[in-house]
Amino acid sequence: MKDQRAARNFMFGRKALVALACIAAGLLPALYARRAGAQAAAAAPNHDIAGTWQGTLHVPAAGNRPAIDLRIVNQISRTDKGVLKVVDYSIDQGGQGMTASSASFESGVFKYAIQIIDGSYEGTMSKDGKSIAGTWTQGPHPLPLLLERATPETEWTIPKPPPRVPQMAADAKPSFEVATVKPSKPDEPGKLFGVRGHRVLTVNTTLMDLITFAYNVQQKQVIGAPSWAGSEKFDINGEPDQPGTPNRAQLQGMYQKLLADRFQLKFHTDKKELSAYLLTVAKGGPKMTQNTGSPNGLPGLFFRGLGVLTVRNATMGDFAELMQSAVLDRPVVDQTGLTGKWDFLLKWTPDESQFGGMGIRVPPPSNAPDAPPPLFTAIQEQIGLKLESGKADVETMVLDHVTQPSPN
Repeated sequence: MKDQRAARNFMFGRKALVALACIAAGLLPALYARRAGAQAAAAAPNHDIAGTWQGTLHVPAAGNRPAIDLRIVNQISRTDKGVLKVVDYSIDQGGQGMTASSASFESGVFKYAIQIIDGSYEGTMSKDGKSIAGTWTQGPHPLPLLLERATPETEWTIPKPPPRVPQMAADAKPSFEVATVKPSKPDEPGKLFGVRGHRVLTVNTTLMDLITFAYNVQQKQVIGAPSWAGSEKFDINGEPDQPGTPNRAQLQGMYQKLLADRFQLKFHTDKKELSAYLLTVAKGGPKMTQNTGSPNGLPGLFFRGLGVLTVRNATMGDFAELMQSAVLDRPVVDQTGLTGKWDFLLKWTPDESQFGGMGIRVPPPSNAPDAPPPLFTAIQEQIGLKLESGKADVETMVLDHVTQPSPN
């Protein structure tokens, strides 16, 4: 339920854990449903909801992951204008709260939603005003969550967030002071480019992944790559040689130097007219929220599942680059003209042609009546942009030389 700052496609942090856990969870137990229904029938709407509420989200085991319990704390207050404000904490996954995008309490029914993670809660207050029986929904399967009103004696301690590493100097041109490059574990799931404190790391990344990230290109723009470039996976872990958290351009520079040093990458550029997707603004304008709070922060773009993309503090260039590297099979050219950084949630039903860049085979659509729309429709309806096929002059990378990475 919580996200941290992260670079493009960074899928770490407690929010990603909750998302995966909730997606894998089972249906609402019948016994709990009966209890919730009984409390709803006896609910009284005359209690004030302001205060601290807490409860434990029991996430069932799934696959190789054991069952986990996550303690949830909601701090609820009202603004001077009487608007309900909910700050949600998952204290076993970190100490930073997320403010609900919407919240209400009417006739004993409490609702709130956190749009950026596509999560929501709905519950009914008990007659004595001491508990709320409800359901947390994030993904296809809901989970029961009973919240109880906390007192100063019973409330759980919210951990302090880890100290924030300051941004690296804007004019710094960092390299890896030290870096390990190791083959990934065969059974390691997912793919990751991340920054954790002063550490820079990747998980399950191929040479092609590293090139497309470091140079802002799509796989079809890379010519002459060896056969192993898209199949052999590596984990990279290292530290910059300068203090602070690198921004996106500095991260890319670090990986460019690592590719030249450890993979002996040499290339030249050329221009070609290629089939591409053109990203423009739809009629009516963008429907995204402009992020003005983290001008120097890293963008966060990550998938909570196939076709569920959370974007925070990202430029249109960041979004186009993610779509071309992870989702689509050709370059994506940003022609929106939009400046600044944006927050949005995009949900769609992917088809078999998508997510090849992540090595994922998408199953056929279920055609369920409540399924999200296809990608091109979702982009227009949900974020006010258009993605159309076209032709564009695109810069290509022609690889002259590359080898397996040198030993650590």
